[in-house]
Amino acid sequence: MPEDGYLWPTAPYNPNMSSPRKRALFAGTFDPVTLGHIDLIQRGVALFGGLVVAVAGNRNKQPAFSVEERIAMLQAEVKHLPVEVFGLKGLVVEFAQQHDIQVLLRGVRTVTDFEYEYPMAMTNRELAPKVESVFVMPNERFTYLSSSLIKEVYAAGGELPKLLPDAVHLALQERFGPKS
Repeated sequence: MPEDGYLWPTAPYNPNMSSPRKRALFAGTFDPVTLGHIDLIQRGVALFGGLVVAVAGNRNKQPAFSVEERIAMLQAEVKHLPVEVFGLKGLVVEFAQQHDIQVLLRGVRTVTDFEYEYPMAMTNRELAPKVESVFVMPNERFTYLSSSLIKEVYAAGGELPKLLPDAVHLALQERFGPKS
């Protein structure tokens, strides 16, 4: 071991060598799609050159929109990006393995998110050791934003159009009724 205690690579770094591009997956319920989700998708595309987005159902949540509606909303919002949108049933890591995806992209807004995401990432690593989790922070404008909070506001008659794509805002108005 070197004197400084670090194990350095035996071959020198060669900037002309490139590693194969890794495929990344951003999975979630996206109920509804927010500008925070779009921000993370754009960051994923910038990091990986493209992204697979998987829309999941969640038995523990009451959805405002069906999986099919959420897929359509996402497809409309990311049509200008190199993004594929799929529905997801089952475990995220199994979906990743079935679609030759090596990276799970996870958005982390706060320490609380990290405390939730870390054990999930370790469990996913146990299930699929070749699939790596990468945590990305959204733009600071979206650190407090959650789909659950959005639904709660619209269900109570409020609106947050500055935090949503226009089409999603309109869909929420239609679903919950316009602001009185």
